[in-house]
Amino acid sequence: MVELPLWVLILITGFAVYAAMEKVLAPSVRWFFRRRMERAVAQVNKKLARPIEPFKLARRHDMIQRLIYDPKVAEAVTEAAQEEGIPENVAFERARKYAREIVPSFSAAAYFGFATRAAKWLSCSLFRVRLGHFDRSRLEAIDPDATVIFVMNHRSNMDYVLVTFLAADRAALSYAVGEWARVWPLQQLIRAMGAYFIRRKSRNTLYRRVLARYVQLATAGGVTQAVFPEGGLSLTGAVGEPRLGLLNYLVSGFDSKEGRDVVFIPVALNYDRVLEDRVLLNAAKEGSRKFRFSLLKMLGFVWRQIRFKLSGRFHRFGYAAVSFGEPLSLRSFMKGRKKATLTEVVGNELMARIRSVVPVLPVPLVATVILAAQIPLTAQEVSARVETLAEKLREHGAHVHIPRDSLAYAADKGLRLLVQRRMVKDLDQRFAADPDQTDALQFYANSIAHLL
Repeated sequence: MVELPLWVLILITGFAVYAAMEKVLAPSVRWFFRRRMERAVAQVNKKLARPIEPFKLARRHDMIQRLIYDPKVAEAVTEAAQEEGIPENVAFERARKYAREIVPSFSAAAYFGFATRAAKWLSCSLFRVRLGHFDRSRLEAIDPDATVIFVMNHRSNMDYVLVTFLAADRAALSYAVGEWARVWPLQQLIRAMGAYFIRRKSRNTLYRRVLARYVQLATAGGVTQAVFPEGGLSLTGAVGEPRLGLLNYLVSGFDSKEGRDVVFIPVALNYDRVLEDRVLLNAAKEGSRKFRFSLLKMLGFVWRQIRFKLSGRFHRFGYAAVSFGEPLSLRSFMKGRKKATLTEVVGNELMARIRSVVPVLPVPLVATVILAAQIPLTAQEVSARVETLAEKLREHGAHVHIPRDSLAYAADKGLRLLVQRRMVKDLDQRFAADPDQTDALQFYANSIAHLL
């Protein structure tokens, strides 16, 4: 007989149960769910134009290990240790921390079972979603083995939602997401969607090299990605100039002789209402990108929309449109060009292609007309000037979305939305810009100004 205190017996039993679960049950459970996931992915891939690549499905732990033991990351660790005068194991642990921060944990069930459906519901609940310029034959002609990168202008945080919805039948997109989303529980959800986090303003050399290597490995692995070359939301409403960080990782890591081609697809988005417009305008006035996020204000906004919906007074925020420009094959584009300046040339070319297909919507049209007028206009005068402006834009090759095939309806729709938001004053059936809201009107007019 061996006598033991009760607490020791409980402790031993607990360790035994844990060991049994860890060594016997856990592998079986993981294998069971892994098999189910693989079958589900196989079914999803049959429906997608660009199937999910094995790289995207790798376990997060395995991907982190692959990244931190990559020869180029190891070289970066050694250089960082020498430059900072620290032991290599300290620099290595720092690289491991960066890798854990960057690498996503994609879940096909979360993406296609939740994210795409939620994106469709939210997009169609808030906006009348329209597809602008779209050349199906060009998109279908892209090499099936090529890595596709959607390159987009950044108007709103709704961009993520809208493009996820519209691309749901083509591919599972992997976004580069800023630090703003690294909050619980949003961080875990975004990682499950396959997005990876980046520190946009970091100047840490080791961090940038770990990030660059992950982007290059994902690109070589055929992961379909979506990036915003502007590096942040537009504060003026206009399509900005490219920031070359992520683009440089993609271009510099590309081998034109071996591996997959990289094909960039320009995507242009525009809205009759940008949900964050007031926040962006305030940031522009202050000359800072430190947006003042208020949870109470956001919840108040959501609650108002719920009350409007329940009382039958809810109206969608106008139109949201997405256009797809001419694809750019990196392998073909780089022929005869100097590698030293290639990233800048690619960035400028992509932004030019994005600008050329920005959709023209009712609110930007009416905002442009109201700002250009020196005197208050009647509704009929607004309609006539909108028609003239739309014709001029079409002559320049712009895609003008005309709801119900009626420019008169488009003018009326845009005018009503601007009056409701108090950007335009109704002066006894004559309409003029509110002097205090000129910046807001200019914000919407800027989205199509370059097309003129």
